[in-house]
Amino acid sequence: MRGFTTALLDLVYPPACMSCPRATATPHGLCADCWGRMGFITAPVCARLGTPFTVDLGPDLLSPEAIADPPAYARARAVARFADGPAQVLVHRLKYGDRPDYARVMGRWMAEAGSALLDDVDLVVPVPLHRSRLWRRRFNQAAELARAVALVRGLPLDLDGLTRVKPTRSQVGLSRTERADNIQGAFRVAPDAKGRFRSRRVLLVDDVLTTGATVNAVSRALLRDGAATVDVLVFARVVTTGWR
Repeated sequence: MRGFTTALLDLVYPPACMSCPRATATPHGLCADCWGRMGFITAPVCARLGTPFTVDLGPDLLSPEAIADPPAYARARAVARFADGPAQVLVHRLKYGDRPDYARVMGRWMAEAGSALLDDVDLVVPVPLHRSRLWRRRFNQAAELARAVALVRGLPLDLDGLTRVKPTRSQVGLSRTERADNIQGAFRVAPDAKGRFRSRRVLLVDDVLTTGATVNAVSRALLRDGAATVDVLVFARVVTTGWR
């Protein structure tokens, strides 16, 4: 009966691409055109930041940016470039279009892109939202993605150990320095979670990585609580250049 109902619904409302109106063979997928324009980030990448290189010069290579300004976290990985159409559309629909169901598919892609990170994880943690923004948006997109990533590998998930104590303004449109200032002091380990991250290898999950100011601030809070390492996994990241 369930199969018949699904087939009937597909006949009346054919599955559509998550990024555009084109029809797809199955729900929650991309059409061939959008898949081809996703801008997936694949090796070779900077071992620290996960930004792509244009040529492969060997394993464990660091980009000039990673050497000049090392982040607080150990490694970061992303599924796709944020500026490339479909990736940006998916993030915006998840975040602002009230489509938490998109997180299941996006989380599976993240688990694949960050498979090397997931081999070294004790706990999956999302970047938290301030309660005022959570009330307006009704869900935390980072938490939905973290839930999906944890489910793929059967990893423990912590949704309340971190809190966002400062209601920061949106980071959109801010410079690198402004983003860092805006987010300073915004994250803390919850009072009843002190020591929860001690000696744990934490995977920090968010939807987009731009300058890294947010994940750096959260990583510092985790490391102050004694986390052994913090790796970062996002769906999309801003890529300004491809290092040679």
